[in-house]
Amino acid sequence: MSPETLLQDPSSTPSSDPGGAFAPDRFDTYVMKTYGRFPIALERGEGCRVWDTQGREYLDFVAGIATCTLGHAHPALIEAVTQQIQKLHHVSNLYYIPEQGQLAEWIVKHSCANRVFFCNSGAEANEAAIKLVRKYAHTVQQLEQPVILTAKASFHGRTLATITATGQPKYQKYFDPLVPGFEYVPYNDLEALENTIADLDEGNRRVSAIFLEPLQGEGGVNPGDLEYFQEVRRICDETEILLVLDEVQVGMGRTGKFWGYENLGIEPDIFTSAKGLAGGIPIGAMMCKESCAVFEPGNHASTFGGNPFACGTSLAVAQTLEKENLLENAQLRGEQLRENCRAIAQQYPKIFTAVRGWGLINGMEINAEIELSAIDLVKAAMDEGLLLVPAGPKVLRFVPPLIVSKEEVEQATQILAKIVAKIAS
Repeated sequence: MSPETLLQDPSSTPSSDPGGAFAPDRFDTYVMKTYGRFPIALERGEGCRVWDTQGREYLDFVAGIATCTLGHAHPALIEAVTQQIQKLHHVSNLYYIPEQGQLAEWIVKHSCANRVFFCNSGAEANEAAIKLVRKYAHTVQQLEQPVILTAKASFHGRTLATITATGQPKYQKYFDPLVPGFEYVPYNDLEALENTIADLDEGNRRVSAIFLEPLQGEGGVNPGDLEYFQEVRRICDETEILLVLDEVQVGMGRTGKFWGYENLGIEPDIFTSAKGLAGGIPIGAMMCKESCAVFEPGNHASTFGGNPFACGTSLAVAQTLEKENLLENAQLRGEQLRENCRAIAQQYPKIFTAVRGWGLINGMEINAEIELSAIDLVKAAMDEGLLLVPAGPKVLRFVPPLIVSKEEVEQATQILAKIVAKIAS
């Protein structure tokens, strides 16, 4: 059966609940259409499973796009949220916030950072990093027109500065004039990076920072090369360029280590986190070493950033990662997932060309020569009770909660194998 036939079959499209809690027409009347939504409405979850408004169960290998670290309704998360909301949920950063200090201490003790700034999202964390680089460039590097190098196929957020940092023109269309001061280089290409720095710095030094993802998530689940990142670190050390890493998607245990940079044997000067940091409660953080912690009162701020509710919840997530040995689980289940996916790819080499990833962020690349897209497979998997997410048009992404079990990984890959068998027949 061809993918077109599979996806045009009415039974392959999950039905909505037009008369109940989920009314698509009414929803679309009031909510701005900034998302392409699948026609289901999810109303509850437990562990690695969610249920829609019609009571149908799904195995969740999206986890809020690598966000629900502990899955759904985890007892530690419920307890932390309940206790904190009963005590104090928000105060201004005009005052000391104990939970914020405790979370910052945990991050510093479990990373290479010395200082932490809290905000509400990954885009905000990356904005903070960009601003910190700009101030450092003017006050320490003495650069008049600093440039930040980012990678092609990267993704750093949806604000004006972060879509400029994002090396994908499709996200920038219609939003010009973009923020000046960014240039793009191919990912994992050392020669191109060195040549770009040489060209930009000819005559007057301009390059202030190199801003990369340790693994490109939205760009196709592309892990960084160990040798490349070690050479980038060497270049930064020798030229006093800052190395900034976007860990919004890979941080907080997602790769089987606390931070993505640990897979590369280096330390950044600045790095960012969000998504999984509080297991689904909105939070963002920008971390840096003391050597570049140049922010002073008034330079940057966030009304909600670092409030007791978000930080108390995040601290519970961090402690649960350690108590439940979830880094090891991410490593083991990730290897199991890749092994199973490789077996499928080897059986159907005309459909899949690669399997790659770290820990529990993994992707299967679809043959560019066939019409099958990642969205096609996502829709087909949804019909079989498995939630997956694309990473670009030709990469199928697997980002389950870090609590995922051996049995759930087996179930997910069996569903995928069944779908691929139908497509190949």
